[in-house]
Amino acid sequence: MISHIPYIGEILSLSTALVWAFSVIIFRKCGESIHPIGLNLFKNTLAGLLLVPTLLLFNVPLLPSLPGPDYLIIFVSGIVGISIGDTFFFMSLNRLGAGLSAIVDCLYSPFVILLAFIFLEENLSLVQLLGVFLILSAVFFTSKKKTRANVTKRDLWIGIICGVLAMLSMAAGVVIVKPALDRAPLLWSITFRIYAGIAVLFLMLWLHPSRRTISRFHFPLVTWKYALIGSFFGAYVAVILWLAGMKYTDTSIASALNQTSNVFIFILAALLLKEPMNRQRVMSIIAAFIGVLLVIGTS
Repeated sequence: MISHIPYIGEILSLSTALVWAFSVIIFRKCGESIHPIGLNLFKNTLAGLLLVPTLLLFNVPLLPSLPGPDYLIIFVSGIVGISIGDTFFFMSLNRLGAGLSAIVDCLYSPFVILLAFIFLEENLSLVQLLGVFLILSAVFFTSKKKTRANVTKRDLWIGIICGVLAMLSMAAGVVIVKPALDRAPLLWSITFRIYAGIAVLFLMLWLHPSRRTISRFHFPLVTWKYALIGSFFGAYVAVILWLAGMKYTDTSIASALNQTSNVFIFILAALLLKEPMNRQRVMSIIAAFIGVLLVIGTS
């Protein structure tokens, strides 16, 4: 049995971070050819198709017995976190590159904590506020000339704004769905959120003035390979590993290990994408990661 393997929860949580980091690097390559809405739609459609048989494999009901409002809450969460959040994420990734994007993405945990403090009345400690300050400082230093290197000032600020909106949307999606998760199967909730996201992404595509260009998907074979690999590992495998990690270790430990993905993204961006790694970038990712640990370590 997998549960008898020592530290299996920690191993799975760390694997989640590695898989997601690898997927982000692949998505960065896709972003050179595929529009963010198109890539987001492709990613979630593939994941949605794979998750339905996964639900059946684990005997999870496709229509669990839940109060009507729970369905609505989970649906809205999918719109906010996936349709909006993931699209902003890809827009930010395309402009900042994976390395700088990893720094901005550290804002996710502070946003979750802050929104939970405001709307769910969860506690917010001074240590967590210190962590938020460190992360905001790291994001601020990404705007420095030596840090942004080959990123233009315009792309830098658009990328940062899109990144902030992405993390805020994803965090809001999590906080919105939190009360319903106590009653709904977690794997089913993830699947339902993805299908909610897909539905609204189709609407976004239909309303977009460049919808014909976005929906053509006429790309070289290598681009399709990147899209398939990134979507399979990032939207499907990472979700399964994340759930398993949460199951077999404490939530606080799993969350901390999951957040190491930002460090892995930063390193892989330098190794595989040849993005510049200088002192300011290194200091920024270290400060941001310490901030994340302070935020989630006392939650």
